[in-house]
Amino acid sequence: MDRRSIIKNAGLAGILAAGAAPAVIHAQTALRWRLTSSFPKSLDTLFGVSDVFAKQVKEMSGGKFEITTHGPGELVPAFGTIDAVQAGTVEMASTAPYYYFGKDPTFAIGCAIPFGLNSRQMTAWMYQGNGLKLTREFYAQYNIINFAMGNTGAQMGGWFRKPIQSLEDIKGLKFRTGGFSGKVWERIGGIAANIPGGEIYQSLEKGTIDAAEWVGPYDDLKLGFYKVANNYAYPGYWEGGPQLDLHVNTKAYEGLSSEYKAIILAASTYAHVNMQAQYDAWNPGALKELVSKGAKLFPFPAPVMNAAFKESMALYSELSASNPAWKKIYEDYANFRRDQNLWFRFTESTFDNFMQRQKL
Repeated sequence: MDRRSIIKNAGLAGILAAGAAPAVIHAQTALRWRLTSSFPKSLDTLFGVSDVFAKQVKEMSGGKFEITTHGPGELVPAFGTIDAVQAGTVEMASTAPYYYFGKDPTFAIGCAIPFGLNSRQMTAWMYQGNGLKLTREFYAQYNIINFAMGNTGAQMGGWFRKPIQSLEDIKGLKFRTGGFSGKVWERIGGIAANIPGGEIYQSLEKGTIDAAEWVGPYDDLKLGFYKVANNYAYPGYWEGGPQLDLHVNTKAYEGLSSEYKAIILAASTYAHVNMQAQYDAWNPGALKELVSKGAKLFPFPAPVMNAAFKESMALYSELSASNPAWKKIYEDYANFRRDQNLWFRFTESTFDNFMQRQKL
């Protein structure tokens, strides 16, 4: 079998198996890749972003570049995407990089950290600040090139059997929370559990965990958490603007023509914007429905917020002192956050606060 046939029929996995280095794949060459997602197919937002991306790639390439999308367990486990893309088992993946904080806490910065950037600020840091440059330098050691591909906007604080009224209520409480935020939860007295989205309901129902957070009203309604724990907290201080990533194997990406590379950038950017538009459009109605089904909203009390903020800042200082990769990226991120909050203080937040007090 010649090299062109290998590329056409097998994708990167076939190339590696055959021992052939990929030649540049021209735009007129038919190509079929696989994309694995960390998110259940039942979620037309989080998993759906991969379908939106794949559809755009196919249309912009005139059907020449086709990407099949796969849910957790079809090709690799939900939390196996980094290893799969790094090894070339699949060419691409969609995930929340903070799931991999156990490999290196630095992964979390490119997704969300407690009391971090909101979604617009995160996009600004990625596209116009140093975010994409710095995170790509970090990902290079994993043979991955990353693209921004989705943001949920600020998330809710999760589902509890009883409302949190003080720091005492957190002590010993086993809480499913995504990735890095669990470190802060533990520092304020709780117990953190990192569980894939498709397993949360069962764990909550069986009592394996005491409480859980996922995203927000639209997805939470689909997953039915209100049926087993109906006290709904806000805000998710650990996820003010969590960004999903598209990860592409470096060797596969470098083998693409400039046209196909441009298509990946354009399609991932479209999917990135589209996801947040979906959440902003669909969350209000879903929240109303959740309340009608018995969900009881409550804010995290100030002592909890203040303690979590204090512990978050202390943790970041500790990591900066011990982890050079974290220090390099976080310093830039923190400076950007400071300037963004100064700007938003005078414009966005003032306008939003005024409008939200009006009876329209």
